[in-house]
Amino acid sequence: MIVDCRWHRRHPSAAPISSSRRRQVDLKRRRIDLCADRLQKCQAPRPAGAERCVPQQHQQQQQQQRKSRLTRRTLPREAEAMATSGGSNSHIASFYKDRSVLITGATGFMGKVLSEKLLRSCPDIKNLYLLMRPKRGQDVRTRLVELLNAQIFDGLRRERPEALSKLIVVAGDITQPELGISAADQQLLTENVSVVFHSAATVKFDEALRLSVAMNILGTKRLVELCHKMSKLEALVHVSTAYCNCDRDEVKEEVYPPPAEPDKIIQCVEWLDEDVINSITPKLIGSRPNTYTFTKALAEHILVQHSGSLPVAIVRPSIVTAAWKEPIPGWVDNLNGPTGMIAGAGKGILRTILCYRDLVADLVPVDICINLMISVAWHTAVNRPKDMLVYNCTSGSLNPIKWHQVERMGYDFLHKHPFSDVIWYPSGSFKSNRMVNNLSVLAFHMAPALVLDTIARLSGKKPIMMRVQQKLSRAVSCLEFFTTHEWRFTSHNVTQLAGKLSPVDQQLFDFDIRGVDWAIYMEQYVLGTRRFILKEDNSTFPAAHRHLRKMWWLHQLTQLLSLAVVWRVVMLRSSSARRIWYALMNALLQIVRATPLARLMP
Repeated sequence: MIVDCRWHRRHPSAAPISSSRRRQVDLKRRRIDLCADRLQKCQAPRPAGAERCVPQQHQQQQQQQRKSRLTRRTLPREAEAMATSGGSNSHIASFYKDRSVLITGATGFMGKVLSEKLLRSCPDIKNLYLLMRPKRGQDVRTRLVELLNAQIFDGLRRERPEALSKLIVVAGDITQPELGISAADQQLLTENVSVVFHSAATVKFDEALRLSVAMNILGTKRLVELCHKMSKLEALVHVSTAYCNCDRDEVKEEVYPPPAEPDKIIQCVEWLDEDVINSITPKLIGSRPNTYTFTKALAEHILVQHSGSLPVAIVRPSIVTAAWKEPIPGWVDNLNGPTGMIAGAGKGILRTILCYRDLVADLVPVDICINLMISVAWHTAVNRPKDMLVYNCTSGSLNPIKWHQVERMGYDFLHKHPFSDVIWYPSGSFKSNRMVNNLSVLAFHMAPALVLDTIARLSGKKPIMMRVQQKLSRAVSCLEFFTTHEWRFTSHNVTQLAGKLSPVDQQLFDFDIRGVDWAIYMEQYVLGTRRFILKEDNSTFPAAHRHLRKMWWLHQLTQLLSLAVVWRVVMLRSSSARRIWYALMNALLQIVRATPLARLMP
């Protein structure tokens, strides 16, 4: 329904206002009139000793809220502009001026966002040293070129291409003695680096214990040894995980006693054969679900043992997901965690997963983690805390989202923004019963994959669906521990640090998870998965919608046929079911005959 108004009579060319918008305008007018009446009463003469009609504290709160909203609207662009012009109004950007930073794990998901953020928001930073190792026949310079081709650097290439020259690659490998860094490069780092971000690690949950120890424990120990030689070091920020203490229901911001002695575990993997290590791994990790959380807990203890007087801080992210606001909303470059779930569900090949819907899904956008890391390094360098501070970068205690919300919003936006050439209509559900989930996997994952592979063989094509489902099954099984458990993470250090930032830094390095609108974020996440993971352009949306409609009709037809088959089997196998069915049909026929319409029939 479209309504008219006086403003439209004065502006006939303007678009009409809907009835809902008109109601909002009327509501605002009534609120303004009510405030004016209250103000008039407050300004009227009052007898001596009479109370104010509006408490002074309430007025101050309202003014503060209005000021906060205005600040949130106006500061982001101003803060970015101030940083670009030299960062004089940002304490954090000013701190990084003329300082060099070393980043391990720069080619990883978080490392890429960290590098881009430092170059963009700290324009006067001196150099970023990126520790890389040759991989798949590519030398480190080729890998640097590949890194810079990532879409998140498009903005810098367009606006400040000279900033990219500050990225300096250092050949090394954290699994090698002395990090595999040459003597000349070690001297370069020890004489110039002021801040170190250690994010290099193996994030595979089912990684072999030997490699997990080499990367997560030994790599951390070797980096600490290098940091002791750095004459200008002001902060070392170690990226751990909130789940390194997943054997506890409540995880505080402190380093807990390790599940084993790190040096003994290192000796164990160095001396024993691979087969022996793999056989005793379940006993070694104990109550931990995988080698990743086990070795991350030991890495924190390595810092306590060997850091000495180094200015060290630990940041513990929970489930790191796509970008919230920067560098590009929804940006993601891997299929780990919920991203793989979205991609699989969107393509129609993931239809069931073991997950307790009412538990908190502790998701944290990657840019919130990065902004916190940069702020933690600044605070550690400037304030030099006496103790090693730990920061739980989580959302459950401040802005929780539950798994049933992830499920509902995920499917809503997968239907709104469908992927191209989906194999089946995106549907399904989380299962809280393991047996039901296993049966659903056989019925909705394995059986269709077997049928499709059979059709592929008959048509002379290569069968791939069973292999895809097997990989998907392994990935989902690694997540089951985190979708069927819940933890209480305290975040006092994070909230206290946020309060110490200036208004400009609160916008420029925003890590307040309370500002995330999960519905908007999940839509960006789906679109980001479509664009950056599946490489599907927006121009494919019309064809994707048409294909989705076809898959919907096929899905409905399949459900109807399945119901008919089940009904037929039940009717043939059970005499009781037949008697009940005939009784229902007779009752329905009698009701029809008793209606007035039946009398008109011949």
